[in-house]
Amino acid sequence: MTATGPGQVRIASVDIFRALTMLLMIFVNDLWSLHDIPQWLEHTQADYDGMGLADVVFPAFLFIVGLSVPFAIKGRISRGETAGKISLHILSRSLALITMGFFHVNLGNMQPGLMPLSRQVYEIIMTVAFFLIWNIYPGNGGVLGISSRWLRIMGIAALIMLASLYKGGSMENPVWMRPYWWGILGLIGWAYLVSAFIYLFFRNILWLLALFLLLFCLLNVWEFSSLFGILPKFRLIISASNYSLVLCGIFASAIFQKFTSREKWEWKYAGILILLAVVCILFGFWVRPLGGISKIKATPSWTAICAGISFAVYGILFIMADKYRITRWAGIIAPAGRSTLTCYLIPYVVYPVMTLVGWKWPEALTSGIPGLIKTLVFAWIIVWITGLLEKIHVKLKI
Repeated sequence: MTATGPGQVRIASVDIFRALTMLLMIFVNDLWSLHDIPQWLEHTQADYDGMGLADVVFPAFLFIVGLSVPFAIKGRISRGETAGKISLHILSRSLALITMGFFHVNLGNMQPGLMPLSRQVYEIIMTVAFFLIWNIYPGNGGVLGISSRWLRIMGIAALIMLASLYKGGSMENPVWMRPYWWGILGLIGWAYLVSAFIYLFFRNILWLLALFLLLFCLLNVWEFSSLFGILPKFRLIISASNYSLVLCGIFASAIFQKFTSREKWEWKYAGILILLAVVCILFGFWVRPLGGISKIKATPSWTAICAGISFAVYGILFIMADKYRITRWAGIIAPAGRSTLTCYLIPYVVYPVMTLVGWKWPEALTSGIPGLIKTLVFAWIIVWITGLLEKIHVKLKI
């Protein structure tokens, strides 16, 4: 859950937005198991000027990462943590995400024929190692008489073993692990690293946050055009698109913290979010000639339009959940908002186990409306499993 600090209100809309986005992420990630479904649900091709539902999910998650940053940092400051200690937390959290993303990317490029482990076994061990390292153990204890310290050491040892066994590339030219594109979690890690430090140093100085947001939007444009016809194209480790989306979320939460003391502030705040949504979407269509709308390329048009959609959805959820307290409907997906990383990683165990036991969905559930219902139910089952794991103290936190 997202808290604003001791004794302060909790922002229900952030948790609900996170849970909905996680549910959608599992849903669209399972669409590979279907055929003959509407094209607008899927990712669009890299060279196609447009986007589907699946192309909106990841940027929404980056936006939510940004929404959480001001509340998390403010909470740590209220507990008396120094800037140095908070900086170490930001670094460790980023490293964890980048490490997991790095392993995930290389999973897709491995050559099982050159390794003693099948891809499925490799994936299960990798995911279990993530849980061992980053699980929240009850009372800082352990499990089955094993201390949390030894469980984490076991997880680290497992990752080192997997890395030492890894062979990727081709059968003729095997290579070791490399950052092909960092993976979803890695992109989140890099974007969080930069954006969280920006907020830590400048807090709720809105004009400076807006300036940084504009700077990264400009860097995203720069990736597709030599700036002012003078400077060559440039990329800061990952696309500036990722930093921009996280900073949009940070900016939204910073505005929130400025408005809470004003009269009828809820409607004013929601109005600002909708205005920002309109500005972003208009800007997105204005820069469309620079690469079109493309998630794969992370074009400035796609970035801005998705940011606009996130601002609008968050504004609507804020009025619904925090103004009128309409939240009971979201209870069924609440675990995805509380244990988001846990929920994201569970399919990395479920899919390989299904393959190892030879499970195949009935043909009737692999296409059309029945297939989509199956995939939606599958996504909810993952959320349900997440809730069950919470009850036995299996929950990742970084």
